[in-house]
Amino acid sequence: MYGDFAGLCREAENNGAGLWRAVLDREMYRNSLSEEEILTEVARCLEVMMESSKFTEPSDGECISLVGDIASRQRDFAKSEGSLCGASINEAMADALSCIQSDYYMGKICAMPTAGSCGIVPAVLFHTARKTGAERERVIRGLLTAGGVGALAAERATISGAAGGCQAECGVAAMMAAVAAAEMCGAEPEASLSAGAFAMINAMGLVCDPVAGLIQIPCVYRNASQAMNALLSVDLALAGNRSMIPLDEVVEAMYEVGQKMAPELRETAAGGVAGTDTAKKVERSVGFSIEDK
Repeated sequence: MYGDFAGLCREAENNGAGLWRAVLDREMYRNSLSEEEILTEVARCLEVMMESSKFTEPSDGECISLVGDIASRQRDFAKSEGSLCGASINEAMADALSCIQSDYYMGKICAMPTAGSCGIVPAVLFHTARKTGAERERVIRGLLTAGGVGALAAERATISGAAGGCQAECGVAAMMAAVAAAEMCGAEPEASLSAGAFAMINAMGLVCDPVAGLIQIPCVYRNASQAMNALLSVDLALAGNRSMIPLDEVVEAMYEVGQKMAPELRETAAGGVAGTDTAKKVERSVGFSIEDK
């Protein structure tokens, strides 16, 4: 069984079916589960993602919201004529925003790889399916690939904002999404992993700085922006570009960067945008301070 991205690539090339098959074989071996059991669980996760990607703001107002129904605003804008990115990209952003919005309203989400980055993989996979006409089975395989990539990142580095900054959460999610979407588009294993390397490189150094300690600002914006990062990274790979730095080394570099970040920049809400004067006013307005937590 593979233990790094290079090994994953070799197994995918040898099996002739792709990354998803190599991930599936590893999961079957490590968890003593059948192919049907694993694919059924992945399909269940996909259903949760589909529901959270269409989440709208509840009317009871029981949860604190710093941004309101941001997903609905973006989805409405997707239908307008004023967009620079076009309807499909804005729809993908809306899907990402909806998932993270579902999280802070205590809805059901799939952590991909964390709750704070839960909108990136669904947004990218659903956008790719709409663009390519991918059937449900191919989306399930894409999600399986994404999960396998995230598992390797967790094993070889970190997926924790407290340990590695937002690069380890939203950055890894973009990497996961890029690899999966590239494969869904028919890319070979090496090209798909290059897409992931591009996405991770583009997120390198991203700090974790939640305003008032809430997983909202800037988390919602990063779910949208890192979904776009994943999509452009896929196009780079599909155009024939390949990462000079192997994905294993990119992930190792991400971990090293995360370890060098000051504690204020790793989910403590003491630095970055969370450390600004306005953010401190927001802390007071919601009735607590970070020091009290």
